[in-house]
Amino acid sequence: MAKTPPRNDSGAGETETQGMPIMVHLTEMRDRLIKSVVALVITTAVAFIFAESIIEFLKQPAGNVDLIAIELTENLGVFFRVSLAGGVIMAMPVLVYQLFAFVAPALTSREKRYVFTILPFVVFMFLAGVAFAYYVAMPPAMGFLLDFLKEQAETQIRISNYLDVVTRLILGVGFIFETPVIIMFMARMGLVTPQWLASKRRWWIVLAFVVAAIVTPTFDPINQSVIAIPLILLLELSILLSRFVYKPRNGQGQAKTKPA
Repeated sequence: MAKTPPRNDSGAGETETQGMPIMVHLTEMRDRLIKSVVALVITTAVAFIFAESIIEFLKQPAGNVDLIAIELTENLGVFFRVSLAGGVIMAMPVLVYQLFAFVAPALTSREKRYVFTILPFVVFMFLAGVAFAYYVAMPPAMGFLLDFLKEQAETQIRISNYLDVVTRLILGVGFIFETPVIIMFMARMGLVTPQWLASKRRWWIVLAFVVAAIVTPTFDPINQSVIAIPLILLLELSILLSRFVYKPRNGQGQAKTKPA
């Protein structure tokens, strides 16, 4: 008589995706995408109502500056781009949830609990990055750009160029601030180790300044450092936090154990 295999209640057994046909995964992905698009449409519509107020809010870090439009449809295009950017920021909690809900069936029950525990921190860090970009990074960057060669030429700023720079900076820094949460998740899943992260510190410093050069609208080292230094500090925080949550993948922790 065949013995019944023991149950695995540790959360490290089979996942829900094992044995599921590919059409089930495609259907799940379609449903998650539809929900994400619906959420983005709703939040973009809300941002559309307040688009003029959002534009005035985004102008404040530049001080009392007059923006100009030199194309007939420029203001209309700016209006829709600002609405979309505001919609993305407001829809971020829903978008993040739908992403994690899609990959959840591939995780064990223990991993699912950990993933849904860190969801609020994902949203919080993104909003913290947005606030940092607006209140800390933007004022010196705008001051530098507006005052550069001011005596030689009067700067007239197109509204589309100004808001493209501002939204790119805000969204870019918002995603950069997700670094500790992402690295903590990877450490928890056993994909990276605290020792490996610490060994790549030099490369991360270089990468931080490269990312800062891409995100910031200026080329001066001071404004780039405003972004790069927090990014380096975020890595150090990630290394520290990963020491508390790191969990070796199956087989890694047992490799060093000698048989009795």
